[in-house]
Amino acid sequence: MSHPKLFFREDQALADVLVTGAHVLDPRSGIDQQLDVLVRKGQIAELGDAGSLEAPPKALTIDATGKHLFPAFVDPHVHLRSPGQEYKESIETGTNAAASGGFCQLIAMPNTSPTVDAVSIAQALVDTARREAKVPTGFLAAITVGLAGQDLTEMAALSDTGALGFTDDGKPVTSAGMLRKALQYQRLAGGVIALHEEDPDLSGEGVMHEGPVSARLGMAGIPSISESTFVARDSSIALYEQARVHFQHLSCVESVEALAAARAAGAPVSGEASPHHLTLTDEFVRTLDSRFKMNPPLRSEVDRQALIEGLRSGVIECIATDHAPHARHEKEVPFEQASMGTTGLETAFAAVFTELVMPGVLSLELIIERMTAGGGLYGLPIPQIAVDTPANLTLIDLAGSWEVGAAGYRSRSQNCCFHGRRLHGVVALTIAAGRLVFTTSPASVKDLAKAGS
Repeated sequence: MSHPKLFFREDQALADVLVTGAHVLDPRSGIDQQLDVLVRKGQIAELGDAGSLEAPPKALTIDATGKHLFPAFVDPHVHLRSPGQEYKESIETGTNAAASGGFCQLIAMPNTSPTVDAVSIAQALVDTARREAKVPTGFLAAITVGLAGQDLTEMAALSDTGALGFTDDGKPVTSAGMLRKALQYQRLAGGVIALHEEDPDLSGEGVMHEGPVSARLGMAGIPSISESTFVARDSSIALYEQARVHFQHLSCVESVEALAAARAAGAPVSGEASPHHLTLTDEFVRTLDSRFKMNPPLRSEVDRQALIEGLRSGVIECIATDHAPHARHEKEVPFEQASMGTTGLETAFAAVFTELVMPGVLSLELIIERMTAGGGLYGLPIPQIAVDTPANLTLIDLAGSWEVGAAGYRSRSQNCCFHGRRLHGVVALTIAAGRLVFTTSPASVKDLAKAGS
């Protein structure tokens, strides 16, 4: 049974699949060994020694020898651009991209056109997801009407419509008083307040991280304190109100320090980091490739290392892509004029595996734990490999490699900051909410459809 605030096409057939001989790794279940995994009618029915399980009639059998089977990933921060900006992405194309990246749950942001700030818009979004979403998708509604920071939305009614929480992502809540009111209202509405932290007076007209690289390029910079001062401020408000706050896409050492201090003081706060901030720095902006333009911007190596340590220590609880697709005409312009944002659903695991796990910086177990944790912050079930649980699985060939973008993208947009890089970790299969939503073998999809009919 799916969560009542996750929406997707439930007409997809429940899977009957036997995965044989995979190296199964699930830190939460304590599994790290070669096993067979049987999925029957969308549920994990049996786990057994490699070669010990038999497929029931009409089940699809997949020889996974040499591959790893993980709990499928969860992305708590994506932009699916629906409603109103489907020329960049749609729920259908975005969830297809997610499936190919090993994801089984998504949480979409409300900075669409129109903004998801009213019940009628939220209901239309839910209806669209039920028609188009390949993987279960939840959404956040806006904190303020039109993201303008002036008037609170009807948060309780939006929660009843399906909102998991609230955010003005893309814009900060600049007024401390307005944020406090939102946190007080949150007690009635439920859910989590997620915050894009940025002081506009400090970021100004900046287009990249403020530092030696911006000075050399002659570009207006965004100082790290434009983020961290708001993290500190809003942590204090959350502590005072004892209100649940989640900090989105942290990017700098000062923010990690502020989050750690707030958690130590007892504030009910959490944070996320994105693959691009964990693996890239502002040095890449020297190329003037607008794929490296995002908000918050790529920062220094010191900041990158602080994010890695925050992820390792648990101060940062999850990895989120901040998947932000843009059309070509919005990116293929001079760097200063380009829209901010990078796609990430198709490359998230491969990027962190290649850049952090393979060199021995972080363990594979930790990456799997952080890439599956994001939905839990919003009260969603965390994917787990255990008997009698819904099948949310991804099969990955860690030895396989691929050039990002060489075969195109499943996302409608191509503005991926890892474009052209060779990454390791090829997704071979994704099962989400018991449905086979992605496989590298087209015949497998046809066979499963026949089996389910």
